Amino acid sequence: MARILIYDEDTNKIYTETLTENDPMPYSYDSTLRVKEFRGSSGSPTLWTTTRAMEAWNLTRRRYGKGIYVGYAFKRIWEGGHGNTSQHYAGVSFDVGQNLTSSGRQALWTVANNLGCWGYVEPISLTPTWVHFDRRYGTPACGGTSGYPTLRKGSKSTYVLILQDSLNALGYSTKTLDGAFGNNTYTALVNYQKANGLTADGICGCSTWKRIAGMVIGIGRTPTVID
Repeated sequence: MARILIYDEDTNKIYTETLTENDPMPYSYDSTLRVKEFRGSSGSPTLWTTTRAMEAWNLTRRRYGKGIYVGYAFKRIWEGGHGNTSQHYAGVSFDVGQNLTSSGRQALWTVANNLGCWGYVEPISLTPTWVHFDRRYGTPACGGTSGYPTLRKGSKSTYVLILQDSLNALGYSTKTLDGAFGNNTYTALVNYQKANGLTADGICGCSTWKRIAGMVIGIGRTPTVID
């Protein structure tokens, strides 16, 4: 069984479902993306994504017209396997088509790129054996087009889930893993900032994101992780 958190940007709410590995992902079209496919190699009992990522998947799958092999999708940040600002940790990123020929991947990439529903479709020259697309959202705290947005009290998103997950893994308890930046997350973040020479303002901006990511990515499950 998997506990799945789904952030809806339109309503700014997070919904929770409990599903089996063979169930379709929430908001996904028919059975084109099952929980076990989205999970990939993650061993986490808790997964998360957004309604818009699922809607982008649905549009891509319908236009493509056949099954899409998913090599990598979700990971929790302490599981690692991706870069410091990877959208896989936000549950909105897919690396797909590893079973296709070069021409097959080109066809899939063209479908995803032309639809315009993804926040980013990586140039195929950078992904020689897969196709990458993600439904990133928000304005990156460090500028540019990648990375996570600035978070503060009142924020709600899968990026808040990344922040909470990171703080908990590092021993700064947020008391819960719910995607809502409340008092407990604020206190945990301030304590982390104080302990690491950062401005203790309870705001997760560029400097704080860089420090946290550098410390937590790939460290593995710690005794203070919350599911």
